[in-house]
Amino acid sequence: MSSSIRPPKRTVLVDSASRRIPVTVHRLAVWQYLERSVHRMLCAWARHQDAWDDVSAIHRHIWDQAEIVRRLRDRIEQFPGGKADAPVHQSLEAVAESVLQAPAFEDALDGIYRDLNAALTGAYRAYAASVHPVHDAPTLSALREIIEIKESHRAWFDTWRRRRGHQTERSYRDRVEAAIRELGEDSFLKPPARGEAGAGPVGVASGFRLRAEPARPQGWRSKIELSPYTRCDFTESIEARRLFWGIGYMREKNLAIDMVRWLFDGHHMPWEWHQDVSRHLWDESRHGDSGMGRLTDWGISLEEVGMVAHGSKWLEQDPPAGMDLRDWASAVTVVSGDAPAIDPARTLDPMTKEELYETVFLICMIAEQGHFTVKNEAYDDFRGGDDLESAEMMLFDIIDETTHVQYGHKWLPELARHAGVDNSGYRERAVAERKQRQEAEIAGTDRCRRFLPRTPGFAPWDHYQALLERIRRTAPLTNAATCQPRSPKPM
Repeated sequence: MSSSIRPPKRTVLVDSASRRIPVTVHRLAVWQYLERSVHRMLCAWARHQDAWDDVSAIHRHIWDQAEIVRRLRDRIEQFPGGKADAPVHQSLEAVAESVLQAPAFEDALDGIYRDLNAALTGAYRAYAASVHPVHDAPTLSALREIIEIKESHRAWFDTWRRRRGHQTERSYRDRVEAAIRELGEDSFLKPPARGEAGAGPVGVASGFRLRAEPARPQGWRSKIELSPYTRCDFTESIEARRLFWGIGYMREKNLAIDMVRWLFDGHHMPWEWHQDVSRHLWDESRHGDSGMGRLTDWGISLEEVGMVAHGSKWLEQDPPAGMDLRDWASAVTVVSGDAPAIDPARTLDPMTKEELYETVFLICMIAEQGHFTVKNEAYDDFRGGDDLESAEMMLFDIIDETTHVQYGHKWLPELARHAGVDNSGYRERAVAERKQRQEAEIAGTDRCRRFLPRTPGFAPWDHYQALLERIRRTAPLTNAATCQPRSPKPM
């Protein structure tokens, strides 16, 4: 009986030309390029997603893809002479472009999740089944982890397709399937010849453009803007601060939606930048989920508070002389008419390198650095008032955003070098700008306290009071009447 058992036919990872570098190394480089291309494709199409939970899923997948790329890059670097950024055959860029250049968002999802991801998972399984299970065990371990991640993405996509059936545009599917079949050719597994250009980042040479106006979930545009009231009461009322943070964290989803631009247009930056920004993006998306979760706990819907703030003119000037204060207040708190139509065809020009530097400076050195005092105070107050879930929300945000500020310090010099701007004295500049924004915020809040109507019968005031009362009934604070005044909102 034993004579009939034959060992499996294995793929041997050395040949007469491999010298001391197994063929695994370049195969990993090819996979790394394709997985990095999937990362870029998700960023390219993420702004088309509209449902809240599915936006969160896409943002999580962007981070997962960064982790897949990291695993492959780490394994490449473990081989003597292995270089994670080694060039791969230029034909791979055409394969990636065939998937990226979809006629519509739903087609792009089919190309990414159904076709390319399935082909990659199949390649990993075939490799694992054919190579020696001991010799290249570290690669097999990394691939098992990658397959698990990709299976979770497939499960999400299967659920998505059950909810939203779609027939892929025929010519697009034919192009994608033909391109994926070509991946089986030996030429893809060989590095470019000396002097031959390798594959570039997908979407750069073809000039792919991101959607200008992101899709929005149902109820994203509230009829009443509450920020004039929550900012007005921020220093004196812990209950106003609690409502403010619930809305504020929910709206951090907008930053995550915008950060895909950092990743797509920052293709010139080293991979480690993309790894850090992918985590930053996912953190901001999670903060949005945290805020939405607290609002939901309190029985507050998205439509009651709105995803996007409006009516900031109250910060800038007094109401015109002789104008009825209710008319003035309505202009900065009440939205009339339906939400404007969002044009999915309008696209963005790529961010310049200087714009990318300034955006990272604003978020990391101004917005996030500037809010630590009020966030730590909120954590202490909510914990002291026995609202431990709100306290927990604050604490995890503080932890995340401490890391984000560190990202700013880490990457601003490199961003400045690429942009050709002077980064010296950026810390002093940040201190000065935070002070300027604090002064403007205080002036605007004082103006609001003088002019904003706070009497029953004025719809925005009634709405504000009704939400506060709803939260009191759901999660009363034990220190609502005793909590001391706190620092003003910094911006």
